[in-house]
Amino acid sequence: MANQQLFLGIDCGTQGTKALILDTLSGQVLGQGAAAHSMISGANGRREQDTQQWLDAFTQATHQALAAAGVDGQAILGIGVSGQQHGLVLLDDQGQVLRPAKLWCDTETTPENDRLLAYLGGEDGSLARLGVVIAPGYTVSKLLWTREQHPQVFERIASILLPHDFLNHWLTGRHCSEYGDASGTGYFNVRTRQWDARLLQHIDPSGRLQSALPELIEAHQPVGRILPAVAAHLGINPDALVASGGGDNMMGAIGTGNIQPGVITMSLGSSGTVYAYAAEPAVSPQPSVATFCSSSGGWLPLICTMNLTNATGAMRELLELDIDAFNALVARAPIGAEGVCMLPFLNGERVPALPHATGSLFGLTTTNLTRANLCRAVVEGTTFGLRYGLDLLRANGLEAQSIRLIGGGSKSPVWRQIVADIMDTTVICTEQSEAAALGAAIQAAWCHSGSQQSLADLCERCVKLDPASETRPITEQVAASQKAYANYQERIATI
Repeated sequence: MANQQLFLGIDCGTQGTKALILDTLSGQVLGQGAAAHSMISGANGRREQDTQQWLDAFTQATHQALAAAGVDGQAILGIGVSGQQHGLVLLDDQGQVLRPAKLWCDTETTPENDRLLAYLGGEDGSLARLGVVIAPGYTVSKLLWTREQHPQVFERIASILLPHDFLNHWLTGRHCSEYGDASGTGYFNVRTRQWDARLLQHIDPSGRLQSALPELIEAHQPVGRILPAVAAHLGINPDALVASGGGDNMMGAIGTGNIQPGVITMSLGSSGTVYAYAAEPAVSPQPSVATFCSSSGGWLPLICTMNLTNATGAMRELLELDIDAFNALVARAPIGAEGVCMLPFLNGERVPALPHATGSLFGLTTTNLTRANLCRAVVEGTTFGLRYGLDLLRANGLEAQSIRLIGGGSKSPVWRQIVADIMDTTVICTEQSEAAALGAAIQAAWCHSGSQQSLADLCERCVKLDPASETRPITEQVAASQKAYANYQERIATI
């Protein structure tokens, strides 16, 4: 149909893969699909996934989205892929996957990360050299771990890919990476936008790792055409162009229209993220701020908290509450939960930087120990972590007139009000909560146009804000929230 321009956006996350069909002429999402992944977990912090699950979920979600949109896959002009960051996929010289992919939430490689950080000269040395402080979830420590724990696998490495790079390889047969996602590897310099080959040489002097690196491409450059067999398998036009794609945060930025200064995106997912666009690589002296490259030609200073809806979900399970009952209890308790303060660090924490911390409850008395206060305390505690991160970004010169909220938690009006009051900033949701899949589809349209269409114009047409969700801070609630946040800051100072 000449009056439609259809693009497929894919977001391969930890819990599952989402697909959506976007018509960039009308700016409408026509159909969506989803399929789940499972995790390989170990008590030692192992978090891995079988990459075949990603391919199966990609296929299932795409078929669902095409059916829901009621469109012919032959009309799809391009595909964009968003992927969970920091994961490691290793291929041999036949293009076969060597072992399950290690994920961003894997902490098994913490000892290797500590040794690499020491080699770089600690946090200051890592910041000076790479522009980021390597953390246990980053890809680089996974390489050292593989060399030491699986030497036979290591000997066969021919290609090192991130999750979204691997999916692009499956689609096109090409090995390449894009600057945004590459920023989270720990062997990439975000200032110069180049791989740090010396660091890989340190891990393996033979040069094997350097020769296994994918080629770097710009965000607006396509990877190539989809392979005919994969096109037939997916039911997609064999001439469809595969865009560079990127990491989920970079695609989420595009999918929330966060491609110029003044907008802040906040994601209330299983983990929490806050990020904003910057035109220059102003690397923060704060190790917790990751100054990644964006997938729109600039930089994307970002903070990530490890505990968000995983902590609220744990409280809901403990008290046997569904989401509506939980939200009603949160709304019933006063700001500050009558002095009950929760540090929700169930997974340790990255922001504030307390990797070995555990969760704790403070301030309990015989009168304030109520279900409502416990529910309120876990929502406030997770939101305080995001405020702590936002303060770090603000200290680095970022300003925002409003915050664009995405992720599961953003659907709760009571949580939106808590965010607005704690941040003292107006918050608004985007109409499309699957921001990363939307961003990937928008980026595919940008690539397909040969940059003829500006990314800003595409975002203007395809990213819609939901006016009904707009939530402004309430002055007296801001003051009470600030007091509760001060209580949280006192508590974390004692850890």
